[in-house]
Amino acid sequence: MFEAVVFDWDETLADTKKEVVASFQTVLKQVGCDVSDEFIEKRIGIGARNTFREALQAAKMPFTDEALSGLVERKVNAQLQLTGTITLFEGTLDLLESLYGRIRIALATMNNRKVIDKLLTEKRLTEYFEVVITADEVTKPKPDPEIYLNCAAKLKRKPGRCVVVEDSIFGVRAAKAACMKCIGVTTGAYDREDLEKENADIVVGSLEENERILGFILNGGK
Repeated sequence: MFEAVVFDWDETLADTKKEVVASFQTVLKQVGCDVSDEFIEKRIGIGARNTFREALQAAKMPFTDEALSGLVERKVNAQLQLTGTITLFEGTLDLLESLYGRIRIALATMNNRKVIDKLLTEKRLTEYFEVVITADEVTKPKPDPEIYLNCAAKLKRKPGRCVVVEDSIFGVRAAKAACMKCIGVTTGAYDREDLEKENADIVVGSLEENERILGFILNGGK
């Protein structure tokens, strides 16, 4: 049995794609940057700062670090207005309930602290997570393993005794770089083949595959 499970948030536990894309597009349009919704969807998981950087680079628009910080702040404020329409994926609550009290649970997300704190409170999920690390607490975004290694350190568990649940290729890469097992879920922008190419240990179609997920976690990845 693993000693800890670490969940991603966006498009793993919660259906946030519409709201994330809308918040980015609101800010990008204000500065005259035009990228497709798919451009943003494919970058959910690398953090707002990097998404803005890549969008501006794609549009061949100049920017400074200070400007990026301002865009991130505006995006956070825009997304805070949209939390009420976000829903949890089917299977999320059942899975968390099944794991609670049996294994240590953490959340590692490249979304921002203000947004996550509000969402966890609104969705009444705060009690499930012993540790929550957001983009505001790391210097290197996924696919760097920093966020997952920090989770393991805060939980006082070795990385090899932790398993990650992720929807993006960046998250899977981060988990594997941290020497953690990883369950890929195809509720985000990436399909089974994409996640398998990144060496996800198993891939499920949704968190409703409760028995398979629990079996992997509680049997130590066997």
